[in-house]
Amino acid sequence: MNIQRFRPFNILSCLLMATLPTAVLADQALDKSVVEQIVDAQVTLAKGPYKGLRTNHTKGIVVSGTFTPAATASTLTKAAHLQDTPSKVTVRFSNAGGMPTIEDTNPGANPRGIAIRFELPDGSITDIVSLSVNAFPVSTPEAFLAFLNARIATTADSLKPTPVEKMIAETPSLQRFVAIPKPFPASFASLTYHGINAFQFTNAKGESHHIRYRIEPLNGQEFLSPEQVAAATPDYLFEELPRRLETGEVKFRLLAQVAEKNDVIHDPTAIWPEERKLVDLGVLHLQAPVPDNAAAEKALAFNPLILLDGIAPSDDPVLLARPGAYAISVSRRMAP
Repeated sequence: MNIQRFRPFNILSCLLMATLPTAVLADQALDKSVVEQIVDAQVTLAKGPYKGLRTNHTKGIVVSGTFTPAATASTLTKAAHLQDTPSKVTVRFSNAGGMPTIEDTNPGANPRGIAIRFELPDGSITDIVSLSVNAFPVSTPEAFLAFLNARIATTADSLKPTPVEKMIAETPSLQRFVAIPKPFPASFASLTYHGINAFQFTNAKGESHHIRYRIEPLNGQEFLSPEQVAAATPDYLFEELPRRLETGEVKFRLLAQVAEKNDVIHDPTAIWPEERKLVDLGVLHLQAPVPDNAAAEKALAFNPLILLDGIAPSDDPVLLARPGAYAISVSRRMAP
């Protein structure tokens, strides 16, 4: 789906656009009741709801900057934001989970998230939403709902094995996800972020490839030791990033990991081999926090299916379900 001429920061338009892909892709889309149950389960796990806030990845910080495309990007896609002209970007970093006061040192704050909005000179936009892990725990929305419900059913007095332990034992993808290292970053700016969903890139010659995004800090990754985590403040990531930006830009390289013939493109639990080709798409230059973080947090509604010509979604059911869940979250956030 290609969506153009979309004005930024219009929350009602974001909500309408968020519901559009699942309606158009009806044969692949998720039953709305399952999406609603996912959102409700996330609220329950977070002991919410929290009025005016996101359902998931609730604790966040928004910064502004620019994106400079690389010359190699056009070999993969004709998408306008990946051609010659730089674009404005608004980037949101976040902790996992739905608790607005979760400590940055809490293991439940991992994985971290990044959402990027590209604003082109003609007013069109497109978004990328990624995580600091390279896989999703399960391959379908229904399985994700079952996992959330197993977590809800697991309490301090649950008999062993607990509901969540049983599901992990029965689900290989959950076992792999639990085993992925999730260290505490020194900064939101010192983490690599991964697009767990595949997209089809098509260039001006009509050549198509499936890719996943990778967003790497130009200065490399940096993590805290257990002793540093124990000494860190509850908001250390949110305190550190503004201080870092005062001293200069934060830079990330946006890359496309290109799938080969037998790579699984419809399953976000499948990890592609590290030796897959990486194509440079450009550099993110992050320059300053937005003046009013609370207002930006409420107004921004990221949607990974707001796509420009040259990029199309894969048939990944988790990807196709995400806009519907975001739409429900937005509608609740904006309710009086």
